[in-house]
Amino acid sequence: MTKKLLMLVATLLVFGCLAWAKVITGVVSDEHCGAKHAKASDEATACVKKCAGGGAKLVVVSHGKVYMTDDQDKLQGHEGHMVKVTGDVTGDKIAISNVEMAGAMSKEKM
Repeated sequence: MTKKLLMLVATLLVFGCLAWAKVITGVVSDEHCGAKHAKASDEATACVKKCAGGGAKLVVVSHGKVYMTDDQDKLQGHEGHMVKVTGDVTGDKIAISNVEMAGAMSKEKM
């Protein structure tokens, strides 16, 4: 009985924690250009890579809002691309737990 109760509590905790994570779909930009790269493009990719190479931090732009991120390594390779970022959002900051490529979205949806 105790084993079943512990399994139930553990399961509820796991699903409860997943419910706190939020998914944001947006374009990976840099802190210098910010929302200028609200649409994924080859030009945006080149610009973001150049700025990031110069020391600018990577950010995620979604619905005109610029989100700072806690883990730059997870955004590497996604510069200028549309991504789905899963993590805890506090104000304009995201504690990233996962990043994956997203399908193309129009600028109107961003």
